[in-house]
Amino acid sequence: MSTHAQTYLAEATKIINALDHEAMEHMVKLIAALRERRGRIFFLGVGGGAGHASHAVNDFRKIAGIECYAPTDNVSELTARINDDGWETSYANWLRISRISKDDMVFVFSVGGGDVSRNISANLVKAIDLARQVGATICGVVGRDGGYTARCADACVVVPTVNIANVTAHTESFQALVWHLVVTHPSLRTSEMKWESVR
Repeated sequence: MSTHAQTYLAEATKIINALDHEAMEHMVKLIAALRERRGRIFFLGVGGGAGHASHAVNDFRKIAGIECYAPTDNVSELTARINDDGWETSYANWLRISRISKDDMVFVFSVGGGDVSRNISANLVKAIDLARQVGATICGVVGRDGGYTARCADACVVVPTVNIANVTAHTESFQALVWHLVVTHPSLRTSEMKWESVR
């Protein structure tokens, strides 16, 4: 009988072998073009995705030299917007104040990708709609079928579901893997990382 660790890692191996390499390379090209035009990346996520957004802001600023932000990094503004205007519009209203434009990108970390009809991550859906209205690029790393993000994105990696009982854990694990792959891509990396530079 397999242990949980053996089963989980076997599932992770299946996911690695099934990830869409072309989607990741396309994402890199879109981000390289964004940097060339001096656009910004707005990382959006909820729950674990919010943690990823904050971490990705650090990595893309420090490693790739791209101006990046996440609405969840300012808890005062975020909670004021939720309290005063509601959850659904909190990210879109934040993006409006940030003057999101066609030069920018919205990058989503989400398990379900958003689904208004089921009232799942409606704030991500409204943010994506605003990004589409202004002509901003949309990227994402999502799970399950990718939801609204996958349908609207210019580049999206959908983490394959190999076990529905572990869909959130696997999706959030591989979100980190994908963005680290992207930010360290030779086409994007402009700064050596600390432990890679220590000889």
